[in-house]
Amino acid sequence: MIGYVTLGTNDLARGAPFYDAMAAELGTGRMSEWDGAIAWGTPGGAAGICLMRPFNGEPATAGNGVMVALEAADRAQVDRLHAAALAHGGTCEGPPGPRGAEGGFYAAYFRDLDGNKLNAFVMG
Repeated sequence: MIGYVTLGTNDLARGAPFYDAMAAELGTGRMSEWDGAIAWGTPGGAAGICLMRPFNGEPATAGNGVMVALEAADRAQVDRLHAAALAHGGTCEGPPGPRGAEGGFYAAYFRDLDGNKLNAFVMG
């Protein structure tokens, strides 16, 4: 149902390496670039992410309560995505680990360089 998610940035050149690292770990890359925007993903695949300067020209801000979840292949990939996020200037919002009473949800939470919240997760 979701084709892609757009996240705002105030500095596309600064933010792009962060998403290059996330996409590379997930086995994809840039699928489209134009002035002020870069989209990562695979055409016809799962939902992609587009990082762009806001169309209205106002500063980008992170949405309170908004988060993009990246589905990982396994727990080790969750760990690698979290590590890559931090290595590329992201900040930790919750280290990798089991969540919930059953422990069937394993996730890590982080923010990009503009403060947008993401997580990497796997079920089971």
